Amino acid sequence: MDIETARTFLEIVSSGSFMAAAERLHVTQTAVSARVRTLEQQLGRPLFTRNKRAGVRLTPAGLRFVRHAASLVQGWERARQHVALPPGREDGISVGAEPAIWRPFLSEWLVWMHHRCPEVALRAEVEPPQRLLERIDDGSLDMAMLYNPAPRPGLVCELLLEEKLVLVTSNADGSFDPHRYVHVDWGAGFWVNFQSAFPDLPNPPVALSLGPLALTYVLEVGGAGYFRAGTVAPFVKRGALFPVQGAPEFSHSASVVYAAQNQGAVLARAREGLHAVAARIGGNASIEVEPGEEYGARIADPEFQ
Repeated sequence: MDIETARTFLEIVSSGSFMAAAERLHVTQTAVSARVRTLEQQLGRPLFTRNKRAGVRLTPAGLRFVRHAASLVQGWERARQHVALPPGREDGISVGAEPAIWRPFLSEWLVWMHHRCPEVALRAEVEPPQRLLERIDDGSLDMAMLYNPAPRPGLVCELLLEEKLVLVTSNADGSFDPHRYVHVDWGAGFWVNFQSAFPDLPNPPVALSLGPLALTYVLEVGGAGYFRAGTVAPFVKRGALFPVQGAPEFSHSASVVYAAQNQGAVLARAREGLHAVAARIGGNASIEVEPGEEYGARIADPEFQ
């Protein structure tokens, strides 16, 4: 069995259909079907049941094979990256982060690794949370940084920082005008809690998927929104924003996710760097970059290096 066959099997499991897997892999549906037939012949067991209404489902044999297929793909990806190391590097690690977490976590972690682990080659990517979890599963990423990641078999979710989402407004009296509320997509968990806390809130006139963009909007034109407490602390301190008194606060935990069997020394060192960044962020509520500020002054701190 080749690696592409195992990867195809995992894509079908992830997407739920042969057609979706073919689109992701940029091959024809016929090629996907042929790979599955070959795999089933090699294993001597059917791996999927096909149903036009329900799509494809794993058989008991297919369920047992998932973990082995993931291990095969992960092992190949690690071997490929290790062999392809650039000159002067002894090992390598690939990391991912969702769009809302790359700053400051990913940015400062890269600097930490540069100073503490110069012998390690680095590859970092920013992708949606679901895709990051899939890539941890298939071994193309060693670890990923996410907010409130959903539990997934075979993956370790290690807490980095417990943050809060707080409601702030541009109104100096701290009053909340629901018609000027700017909704930020902080994930499914936040949405459930938000709806429970504000069941009668009208549909927001502005909805944005990126926290920094929403914060810039509120600062420029006014309004209210939920933001990370550390992000808005400096704006509250100087009177640009005001807490909405009595508004509920919601948990927004940052975690690093990695495969349970991936316990190498490089990953351990990389996680150490993430915890160092988390400790630095947790000890400084204003660690977020403000408009016009550059990272250089902070990450050049000898104590951080």
